[in-house]
Amino acid sequence: MNPTIFKIKQGDENLSSHSGLALAGALLFKTNLTKKVNQVEIVNKPTISNGDVVKSMIGLCCIGKPDFDAIEPMRGQPFFSQALGVANCPSSPTIRQRLDGAKGQLDRIIKEESALLVKKTASQITPIKTECHGNVCPLDIDVTPHDNSGTKKEGVSCTYKKVDGFAPINAYLGQEGYMVNTELREGKQHCQKGTPEFLAASIAYAKQITNQPILVRLDSGNDSKENIRVCIQGGAEFLIKRNLRKETPDAWLEIAKKNGTPEQVREGKIRWLGEIWIQVDGVDEPVRVVFDVVERTITAKGEALLFPEIEADTYWVSLKDSPKSVVELYHDHGTSEQFHSEIKSDMNLERLPSGKFSTNSFVLLLGLFAYNILRLCGQESLQECPEETRPAWRGKVTRRRVRTVMQDLIYLAGRIVKRSRSFILSFGRYCPWGMVWQRLYKKFSDLPVAVG
Repeated sequence: MNPTIFKIKQGDENLSSHSGLALAGALLFKTNLTKKVNQVEIVNKPTISNGDVVKSMIGLCCIGKPDFDAIEPMRGQPFFSQALGVANCPSSPTIRQRLDGAKGQLDRIIKEESALLVKKTASQITPIKTECHGNVCPLDIDVTPHDNSGTKKEGVSCTYKKVDGFAPINAYLGQEGYMVNTELREGKQHCQKGTPEFLAASIAYAKQITNQPILVRLDSGNDSKENIRVCIQGGAEFLIKRNLRKETPDAWLEIAKKNGTPEQVREGKIRWLGEIWIQVDGVDEPVRVVFDVVERTITAKGEALLFPEIEADTYWVSLKDSPKSVVELYHDHGTSEQFHSEIKSDMNLERLPSGKFSTNSFVLLLGLFAYNILRLCGQESLQECPEETRPAWRGKVTRRRVRTVMQDLIYLAGRIVKRSRSFILSFGRYCPWGMVWQRLYKKFSDLPVAVG
């Protein structure tokens, strides 16, 4: 059939294309964020409070528009301020100037309130099962480059991916990937510089959220005895891939033949798994090292090699699980790359909006808060609910991507009606996520208000 030809007119209804900001506002209301940031004096006697600026920027991050100028269209829409509890919606210059003046004064407040919100709201922080230690909660920490090439922003320099940009380090908790800490870094900064302090703070924030044992997972860029000492002092288990540095695969093959168990993977390919113990400076007892060494004499295509190919992966680990289980636990660390992608792509936080490094650092921190709000909305939407409120096409998944949350729950069209001194948010007849949205809003609204 031919498409219907529509007549276009401009109505006077109060409509919103991002009704899901009411979910964000309900969660923000249950924190002490506004009260605490308003107690910090950034400018003398401000017309617009710090809380209004911070909540407005978090709202922009929730809809994937972390740019100062994106606030201007929102100033003419009452719903934006109503949903987030913003008394006076700031202008673009006001947001820019206030964030420029923050200079780290609000960082601790943002991180603490975000951790408390996750603890209060999340139905569960899903652990991983180990053979000898029961359930442990993964704390995945990694650096990810943000491509800001073609700009002259402060701190932009060549990253290890050979692109100009920043190299922030992020920490994610649980299989859901709640973000507990982030730190913006110059692109050229080595991934280990400042990591012990970041690691100690991340473990502390993780323990504010969950009472489960923590398992810190780091890649070979953070192979450092300092990190091992921080984990031990912080009471966390650790799994850190080792950097062979001056060690050679051939030397590890000899160690593997003496201490490992061989497995014939196929003809011409043998794998050794095993463990040894190495003394680390500043640690009382030797630390366990699990090795995974592969020797190939014939390729997968059946070609004989003149010289054998040797691959060696080794890991610092505090767990007592079998070497095979330890290797599998580390491979699961790669899931954090998906969380990086959601921050950079789904929330549009790769190319940060300011030319000042400290301001971009604060924007990324507000992005952390917005990310956790979106993650909470996604995970809570997966909880068991009455059959009539569950979209028929929704499959059984354990985690919803941030982009999907934004598309299904945040960018939900609604009509705002004022009636009898109250406001009504009305969804259309064909709104498949309407029942789920209402269930989330009721749950978030019923949460206890933060005290203190």
